[in-house]
Amino acid sequence: MYIHAVPVHLVDHPVAQDALALLRDRTTIPSHFRRLAHRVSLILAMEAARELPASTVTIQTPLETTTGRRLEADVVVVPVLRAGLGMMEAVLEVLPHARVGHIGLQRDEQTAVASQYYKKLPPDLSRSTALIVDPMLATGGSAVAAITMLQRAGAIDIRLVCIVAAPEGIAEVERAHPGVHIFTPAIDRELNAHKFILPGLGDFGDRLYGTM
Repeated sequence: MYIHAVPVHLVDHPVAQDALALLRDRTTIPSHFRRLAHRVSLILAMEAARELPASTVTIQTPLETTTGRRLEADVVVVPVLRAGLGMMEAVLEVLPHARVGHIGLQRDEQTAVASQYYKKLPPDLSRSTALIVDPMLATGGSAVAAITMLQRAGAIDIRLVCIVAAPEGIAEVERAHPGVHIFTPAIDRELNAHKFILPGLGDFGDRLYGTM
């Protein structure tokens, strides 16, 4: 579903919503949390890839010749470290020929400002569709920083895929990069005083890797 004039696609698939409910549960252990993150990320990747360009090709089946459609997009998947790694493999299952970049951003717990500590991107992104995977869109600082880095590297078609989004983060991305489409199964209520999403699901990276 497309939300008003803002490019936010709310992925209301029942399987995604079921996985999200279990991700929110504080009793979900890391091994189960990782499987659930993978499941919901598969569905989000499908939605983010819905309008990728494809071309008609001729195919020889065991019985006859027919036509089909093959993806012709050059896709670059860019997880934001470290939590984004929990989504990357699912995206690569959907788009196995995608190239992969990595962006490392550290959020200051006092100011919520993101600082870069790592960046490795494939060359020539001018004709690529870049999928940024970052589970939590909270203040929007990390998302805006990642989008800016990709734009400076030449990317034009950039899409942000996240598992939970806060209204404040969506507004920040829309303010800084209004052409970027956001794909998420949930827009939560708000951020608390510590810039965590409410109701949210806690610290995604800690729950993913058991480092709480």
